[in-house]
Amino acid sequence: MAMTEHADQQTILIVDDIDTNITVLAGVLQPHYQVLAARNGALALKLARKKDPKPDLILLDIMMPEMDGYEVCRQLKADPVTSDIPLIFVTSKDSVEEERVGLELGAVDYITKPISPAIVLARVHTHLALYDQRRELERKVRIRTEELNATRLKIIQRLGLAAEYKDNETGLHVIRVGHFSRLIAQAYGGNEDWVDLIFNAAPMHDIGKIGIPDKILRKEDKLDEGEWETMRSHTEIGARIIGDDDSSPLLQMSRDIALTHHEKWDGSGYPYGLKQEMIPLSGRIVAIADVFDALTSVRPYKKAWSVGDAIDLINRSSGSQFDPKLVDCFNKVIDEMVEFKDRHKD
Repeated sequence: MAMTEHADQQTILIVDDIDTNITVLAGVLQPHYQVLAARNGALALKLARKKDPKPDLILLDIMMPEMDGYEVCRQLKADPVTSDIPLIFVTSKDSVEEERVGLELGAVDYITKPISPAIVLARVHTHLALYDQRRELERKVRIRTEELNATRLKIIQRLGLAAEYKDNETGLHVIRVGHFSRLIAQAYGGNEDWVDLIFNAAPMHDIGKIGIPDKILRKEDKLDEGEWETMRSHTEIGARIIGDDDSSPLLQMSRDIALTHHEKWDGSGYPYGLKQEMIPLSGRIVAIADVFDALTSVRPYKKAWSVGDAIDLINRSSGSQFDPKLVDCFNKVIDEMVEFKDRHKD
């Protein structure tokens, strides 16, 4: 429940099962902060996840029925929505061991009852100031990181386009595969950051074709065994071009995709014959997106398939070439994929 409404003030969530304790703490804090209160852990978790107002700090009792303060703290710190909110235990428990447990769970401080108003205000003020400083630092780091990622992303996109121009003189394939991969990843249930990552990494799937001779890439007849062996090497060439940069999740995923998007669920793919979950999830997703677009596009060696025929093949290949769960995701977003493809034709 909301106990005060101060739009411009920071928000403190008090969690205690005893009304008197809430009243005492609220009386100390209300002149300075907006105050929310919860009499049990379940309500505390619900209020902590609210966006408006999102608590800036939580004062949490330990001894509560059904869900004690330790468990509330565990759940708050395990949830990315609430994990960064500073939390102070306010409790009659005052042993060193109990304080250690609370701090190890992620609390920033420990105040014992009966409270001293001056100490409560001083601790709250200190941790709110630290929280503000941390958020401002994170904001600056995020801006700088976004600038670096934007530059890196442009390089990756240009490399992906370079490979595609070499292959069939159009850059729309890599654009479509990126969007198709994002739609499948969303249907799978990936979080926003991960979905964006696969969207930006997918265009690098065929970067290794830069290293394949034009006479093979553009050959209209069936490739012989030696030519096919050379063609298949584009996966490993792509991985070498991207490199092994542990500091960049985007480059890591790009490398995984370039290396494994021709692996098959049953282990019959290349270059390593990986099976099922041994194939990175990103590679399994891009495999479906890439095949669907390749089938429905004109290539030097074939005419475009109809969308219906391509969908039928992908569904028939569920459990052999493709991850069955991801084929289900593909079927959920196929209308959006077709709509995007119609708007971005070669």
